[in-house]
Amino acid sequence: MAETITTSPEAVKLTVKDFQTDQDVRWCPGCGDYSILAQVQRVMPEFSHKKEDLVTISGIGCSSRFPYYMNTFGLHSIHGRAPAFATGVKIANPKLQVWVATGDGDGLSIGGNHIIHLLRRNVSVKVLLFNNEIYGLTKGQYSPTSRMGQVTKSTPAGSIDNPFVPVSLALGAGATFVARTMDRDPKHLQEIVRKAEAHRGTAFIEIYQNCNVFNDGAFFPFTEKDTRDDNVVYLEHEKPLLFGKKKQNGIRLNGFTPEAVSLEDGKFSASDLLVHDQNDSTLAFILANMIHNPTLPRPMGIFLEQSRPLYEEEVVNQIAKVKSKKGEGDLQALLDGDENWVIQ
Repeated sequence: MAETITTSPEAVKLTVKDFQTDQDVRWCPGCGDYSILAQVQRVMPEFSHKKEDLVTISGIGCSSRFPYYMNTFGLHSIHGRAPAFATGVKIANPKLQVWVATGDGDGLSIGGNHIIHLLRRNVSVKVLLFNNEIYGLTKGQYSPTSRMGQVTKSTPAGSIDNPFVPVSLALGAGATFVARTMDRDPKHLQEIVRKAEAHRGTAFIEIYQNCNVFNDGAFFPFTEKDTRDDNVVYLEHEKPLLFGKKKQNGIRLNGFTPEAVSLEDGKFSASDLLVHDQNDSTLAFILANMIHNPTLPRPMGIFLEQSRPLYEEEVVNQIAKVKSKKGEGDLQALLDGDENWVIQ
């Protein structure tokens, strides 16, 4: 009799279809969310985690439909609270790989306080922040990333709010992995997701995402093929910052101020250019603030990646130390407390 060979679950090769659900994807036709979903689903089969160890969590918004379309364990939580739910899931079961899908409204408005604490604690959660600079689900109000002067249904005379720069916010909160990518650059988006997955700690990815109904074309200078080369500089670790169709331009530092220079007239060469170091937090802030100068290209890639103890591991270690000193504990004794009163 021939020997029967069984294959362990770990040896099963997953495909894109394994991460697709039977739910109809219900975003507006042409929405950038379709691309983000597709790229994440294409990359997920490469991960070493078992499929049953993957969890997708969201709050409220167009982006927050994400868990319905990911064939993983998931949770569609309440407005702005996805980071809190994700922290609880990760602490309860640290072996799980937890992904958060949020938007510029959900994550930076009502959820702003929650996301900064997730970042500062360095819980090993991956955050996909879809930024379309508008409230899409509630039909076109301005968001925390809407630009000054932007006319929306809730700012008919133009927004007078100074917008958040999500990358700067994440850096200021102490995130250990901060990156930016775009819905219309699939290969780059996939690569950033891969690197975020490999990072030990909180990974924050801002994704430029077009809302073709309420804020169409907000990022077209950076996302479209005919304008991208002249308006985007890709950050590559230990490589000079070059941009342009022929890589004929670069970024140099004039003191602490970045400036664009041409390499064609012979005045500057590649040796004069700023070389990216994704471990340098000071440089990360300088690059993040390039967004304030419209004459400079928009940086895409990993701004910062650093190593720091994981919050969930620190929690587990702390509990173990307390148990070693005080034992497993007695819940009833805890409820009874040390002080008692008799009420007559």
